[in-house]
Amino acid sequence: PILSLAVAAYEDLFGVNPLITAIHAGLECGLFLKKHPQLDMVSFGPTLSGVHSPDEKMHIPSVEKFWKHLTAILEKVAETKA
Repeated sequence: PILSLAVAAYEDLFGVNPLITAIHAGLECGLFLKKHPQLDMVSFGPTLSGVHSPDEKMHIPSVEKFWKHLTAILEKVAETKA
């Protein structure tokens, strides 16, 4: 269910379908899911490069887009709980 809400929020905000893919990242999601298999989750965030290295960088303009998407998802979650 959270993936559907995240997709709908992205489409509402940006007018395009998001790219949904599995990548070698989001280790924490795997750890959470192992302990709590009932959880429904997605992993997303701002654009990063050189992660976990001395060259790690964040693309600052992507933070605003991420924040808008996160808040839109939370609004949709609240609507489904009301």
